[in-house]
Amino acid sequence: MEMASDLSFVEFVADQMRDAGNVSYRKMFGEYAIYCDMKVVALVCDNQLFVKPTEGGRAFIGNPVEAPPYPGARLHFLIEDAFEDQEWIGELIKITAKELPLPKPRRKNWAI
Repeated sequence: MEMASDLSFVEFVADQMRDAGNVSYRKMFGEYAIYCDMKVVALVCDNQLFVKPTEGGRAFIGNPVEAPPYPGARLHFLIEDAFEDQEWIGELIKITAKELPLPKPRRKNWAI
């Protein structure tokens, strides 16, 4: 059985990324999304860090390990322990956030 991520792990990872920009996180479906400058840049699932794939991120990492953060998901970069290097993970997140589009504003869809 898969376990939800520990808040302490998510807080540690988010803190390691603090130099990348405005980093925050939100609980989603028992796991966590990590945001940088209002963009979802990574997911934490089962206490593992999955960074959204970008060309810049791939070039920065070199030869990333890719895995789905949850069944049926697209492949993400699985960051196994490099997140412990604050400078390295901050740079990866900065590169990732720069390449990702801002989320589209949500439309209110009221059924009458």
